[in-house]
Amino acid sequence: MNQKAEPDTLIALLKTFRLTTMAGELETVENRAMEENWSYRQYLQELCGIEATVRHQRKLERLLKSSGLPEGKTLANFDQKRLPLKLRTHLASLLEGHFVQRNENILAFGLPGRGKTHCLCALGRELILRHGISVLFIPTFKLVQQLLAAKRDLALEKQLARLDRYQVIILDDIGYVQQSREEMEVLFTFFAERYERKSLMITSNLVFSQWERIFHDPMTTMAAIDRLVHHSHILEFGGASQRAAVASKAKSKTASKTPANRNVGKKKNP
Repeated sequence: MNQKAEPDTLIALLKTFRLTTMAGELETVENRAMEENWSYRQYLQELCGIEATVRHQRKLERLLKSSGLPEGKTLANFDQKRLPLKLRTHLASLLEGHFVQRNENILAFGLPGRGKTHCLCALGRELILRHGISVLFIPTFKLVQQLLAAKRDLALEKQLARLDRYQVIILDDIGYVQQSREEMEVLFTFFAERYERKSLMITSNLVFSQWERIFHDPMTTMAAIDRLVHHSHILEFGGASQRAAVASKAKSKTASKTPANRNVGKKKNP
């Protein structure tokens, strides 16, 4: 490469095709190409590579922003050592993201504070960062409210189509939701819509035998469980409460930093 193109014309063309990063990096890359005597193919490949990298990063930022994932629940600050070996191994496999390609579900069971939500949120964040998979985190009660409002506005299909854009939806705390019949019906419709088409990740403090508290009807409960379990990974979180352990550790640190004032209020001997 030994001759520069007309910069203004080329930049205008790149912007026309919405290749704004290439337009911004054009002069820098062109100077480097001239200095190192690149071929035209090398020059073009370098510009396209920069454009692709920036676009990929922007995509990840958009996916994270639209995911609704809690900021603090990441893999980096999730204490995996507290998990049983079998569960840690299973988590490592799920991080590869193949279950999403197969439209499989993840069902996480355990008492409050055992790390269910943190684990699934951390997994969801990694699915975005590692594989560019679209994820939505939403408490179950909030989803039910949205679906019910959409049904009343005769816009349920439209709302389901909007949710269908996400490859993975994380429903948090399904066990805390005890719906009326109308609310139960929209939740069941949501499950049926995603069945064998998209993935769900669900946390619950209720085992399946207690799900009749949620759906109130044995047949509907059985049908809902059947759809979720058919292609699923079941994660069981036991042991002591992680939240209690973290709180206790923080309390101990605070106490150790507090100076002991044992002589305060005591009178000195004359």
